Parts: sequence; structure tokens; C-alpha cells
Amino acid sequence: MAKKIVGYIKLEIPAGKANPSPPVGPALGQRGLNIMEFCKAFNAETQNIEPGTPTPVIITAYADRSFTFETKTAPAAYYLKQAAKLQKGSATAGKTTIGSVSMDQIREIAEAKMVDLNAYDVDSACHIIAGTARSMGLEVKE
Repeated sequence: MAKKIVGYIKLEIPAGKANPSPPVGPALGQRGLNIMEFCKAFNAETQNIEPGTPTPVIITAYADRSFTFETKTAPAAYYLKQAAKLQKGSATAGKTTIGSVSMDQIREIAEAKMVDLNAYDVDSACHIIAGTARSMGLEVKE
């Protein structure tokens, strides 16, 4: 028989740097989950990702206080900021452009994020990433 799910916890944690401090500790503590066990498992799973890369994770909490978790790829905005060599997006996106990215860079990001995007092919994934770039104040060059 399957375990009874009591809830899902969504967090964004830097790769390889999970520790019991907020936001990890309080989020897992509310559900009565073993915080150190999660931290060790998460850090082990993300050790081949560049340290510090923001990694979204969905933790499934079960009634017997056990858990499973699934990691996702880093947010598109993180990859776009790296490609454009920026610290942050534009404060007034749509009015001011603060950088540019090429279609080749967008295709590369779309291929990396393909598993987490709601798209059937790379071309439609490119449209999603290009939209994110524009909303950050980046110019998309063909």
C-alpha cells in the first residue's frame, strides 16, 4: 500500500549548500521531518552542479515522517543573467534594456531547461525563455 502524503514543500536552495538554518529548517521542522537527513541527501545529489546555483526542490512529506524529494533545473532568469553577465534584471523592464542575449544563448538555455518546461520541442521552449529575457529587460538578438 502507498504511503499517505501529508504535503509538499517547495524550496529554492543553493546547490550543495543546504543547512538547517532558514528556510530549510523551519519548513521541514513544521512537518516533523529529519532536517539533517534531508540536508545530507540534497547536498549529495547536487554535488555535480556548480556550487551556489539556485536549485528548486519539491519535498514530498509522508504521514510516517519520511520524505522524498525531486530537484529541478535552475530558474531561467539565473541562466539569462549568466549569459548577459548581469547581477540582476532591470527594475523597469519594458522601458529600459540593460543587456542583450543572442538566440544561440537562448537555445542553449532552453535545451538545458527542456525537462522542466511545458513545451513539446526546443523551438517552443526558446519562445518561453525569450519571454523571460524580455521581462527581465534583456534585448533578444536574432
